Amino acid sequence: MDYSFAYGKKTFLVRLDASSVLANLRPNAVEVDQTGVEEVIRSLQHPIESAPLRELVFPGEKIAIITSDITRPLPSYKILPAILDELCGAGIPDCDIMIVFGLGSHEGHSEERKRALVGDAVYDRIRCLDSDPDDCVRIGMTSRGTPVDVYRPVAQADRRICLGNIEFHYFAGYSGGAKAIMPGVSTRDAIQNNHSAMVRPEAAAGRLKDNPVREDIEEAGRICGIDFILNVVLDEKKEIIRSFSGHPVAAHRAGCAFLDSFYKICISEKADIVIVSPGGFPKDINMYQAQKALDNARHAVREGGIIIWLAACSEGLGEKHFEEWMTGHEKSSDMIDHIRREFVLGGHKAAAIAMVLRKARIFLVSDLEPDFVRSLFLEPFPDAQSAVDAAFSDLGRDAGVILMPFGGSTLPECS
Repeated sequence: MDYSFAYGKKTFLVRLDASSVLANLRPNAVEVDQTGVEEVIRSLQHPIESAPLRELVFPGEKIAIITSDITRPLPSYKILPAILDELCGAGIPDCDIMIVFGLGSHEGHSEERKRALVGDAVYDRIRCLDSDPDDCVRIGMTSRGTPVDVYRPVAQADRRICLGNIEFHYFAGYSGGAKAIMPGVSTRDAIQNNHSAMVRPEAAAGRLKDNPVREDIEEAGRICGIDFILNVVLDEKKEIIRSFSGHPVAAHRAGCAFLDSFYKICISEKADIVIVSPGGFPKDINMYQAQKALDNARHAVREGGIIIWLAACSEGLGEKHFEEWMTGHEKSSDMIDHIRREFVLGGHKAAAIAMVLRKARIFLVSDLEPDFVRSLFLEPFPDAQSAVDAAFSDLGRDAGVILMPFGGSTLPECS
């Protein structure tokens, strides 16, 4: 049979004997009444543990809407018109609203990308800004010692509305919620302090209870002040199938519970070979972003197995410190020792890849040069089928395979 995997803005087909496939990890079936913009409007009309947005804001107030950057699949252009309608209904003029792209530690946008993210109609109405880690104010400090440094226009706004999409995050548990503030509009030092707790076992995908990273994020959100959130869950086609709005924690938790029912996938055994795609553009725009799918695949592969990682990485590795770590160590295991001695933002993702390499080999199908891929401790292949054929050649024709075409979203759990 032929199995399809998104790769950048195209698709790879992989031919496999169906008897070799232990599982094809696709979302669980869930009941959905409305989708897309209609679902966003429904959630705004029925917020969770909050008054409706139009009752929370007042004329004369400055409103900051924090949304995702290009590395996230959040369809801001679909969500923002409904948010702006709520604000307009409360008497807020466009000149008192700003949209801020939470870059975290990522690169900024061109004006063309900003326009594409929010849509022409919104871009022509509302001031759109990239967050700037060099223009932040310190609001306070979390109990874990993380400085709450927030992009000045967001910190100085009267109201803060946070948008996001909810998916599994390999150490914050889940994306969404207060992550729009930390790391979205924070400084590198603040992000580094928060992310340093990723080495603790409680900092894991799909975990909220006692997760030190998530708890620190939400404490930072409380200190900064978040008035309202709207988070969505996307299906495998990146369409909105459920929206959650209202209280920054309660609405987020409801979204996480729905995500579990949709994307936590039970597997009966781990596989010799896992074929994983982050889900195509923008999730595989660079290796820094595509790493999340690789980490999810780690839960599905046996010790000594092979992960075939389909990630275009059309914009390279994606982060300066990440590239320095991936290329600056003699052995991959040295990165694990290094992160334990000294936490460096960017290096943390390199160390996470090294931890996967302790368990399995990684065959990378990407747009990167083969020799460069080898320098990253990964094994390069020009296309998906050649990687699959090589994996079977190494592990035998009776090897079992798990397919993860939506690896950035699906989280395998052994039954």
